[in-house]
Amino acid sequence: MRVSPVLAGMRAYPFVRLTEAKQAVAARGVKIIDFGIGEPREETPAFIREALVRALESEPISTYPSSEGLPELREAIAGWLQRRFGATVDPDSAIVPTMGSKELIFNLAQVIGGPGARVAVTTPSYPVPSRGALFAGAEVIEVPLAPERGWRPDLDAVDWDGVALLWLNFPNNPTGATAPLELYERAAELARGHGFVLASDEAYSELWFEGEPPVSALQVADRTNVLALNTLSKRSAMPGYRSGFAAGDPEIVAALKRYRPNVGVAPQTFIQRAAAAAWTDDEHVVEVRERYRAKRDALLPALLGAGLQPSGGDASFFLWLRTPGAEDAEAFALRLLEERGIAVAPGTFFGPGGEGHIRVALVPTVADCRRAAELLASGA
Repeated sequence: MRVSPVLAGMRAYPFVRLTEAKQAVAARGVKIIDFGIGEPREETPAFIREALVRALESEPISTYPSSEGLPELREAIAGWLQRRFGATVDPDSAIVPTMGSKELIFNLAQVIGGPGARVAVTTPSYPVPSRGALFAGAEVIEVPLAPERGWRPDLDAVDWDGVALLWLNFPNNPTGATAPLELYERAAELARGHGFVLASDEAYSELWFEGEPPVSALQVADRTNVLALNTLSKRSAMPGYRSGFAAGDPEIVAALKRYRPNVGVAPQTFIQRAAAAAWTDDEHVVEVRERYRAKRDALLPALLGAGLQPSGGDASFFLWLRTPGAEDAEAFALRLLEERGIAVAPGTFFGPGGEGHIRVALVPTVADCRRAAELLASGA
């Protein structure tokens, strides 16, 4: 058997190592409070589940979904983009539904770039953009997110020669930092000037705790070479539904529509109808945001009391914290797991720019966040 050399040479997905460490601790009878994996564990709102059931009942015969997506879903997404960002986006030519956002983040380098291209990713960062680029045969170049710049990149310090794709992610995973519209405008200007695509992963756009709501790359004056991605996983507590979208430059969307039938990633139509209901409603999102705020308020003071220091921004459902005395990130995370049964993600899981930091995902219940705070405070 000849395994792909990219796969053969790739280290295990970082969170697989975390899962193995948790299993070893759990085998000793320790109840783990897991802040490591950023998987929402909130109840999906009832009206969305009801919309899914209605959609299933209305389709007794199951058919293959179109890669372009249902018109009602694209229109619901366009309506949300208008309400939320003031961005007018044509639902027919500039929006395509996706199965969450991870699949498109991984696959986009096969559509934009390919073998020999350069793909720019930030560090620290979600690892999927770089892994997708490597599987596409592209070269990955890292753009540092500097703490002294508010965990934002210095785009003017990058050599853009040969770059086909730039990934930005704000609110940022793992740092929780946000970006001003000026950063997107500069990135879009560079994209037009150098002929690359700006891809903006905006999965956490609806989760913030201080200041103004995060902006979108779709708010730039000229969307040429710009693509924004979002998902219902965080906004509407729908991670298992695998429903998101990409929107932006119609030329990029047209390329995606040509590519996607080849890989069979069109969302099921009953999921699309439930997703349309979710994008149409904004009230439930306020409730989701407030639940994360309650978790943050319950846990953050105890983390600071344990010697960790705030380092990131006030958005997403992640806390980005410096380890006490700049302790090695993975060593600190393993010690916290071993001694207190609290699982967090070492910053190094997100690249070399994450050393000396941990990421805390606010996904357990409020009660578990309070219990973790008690464990931290007691040292037990």
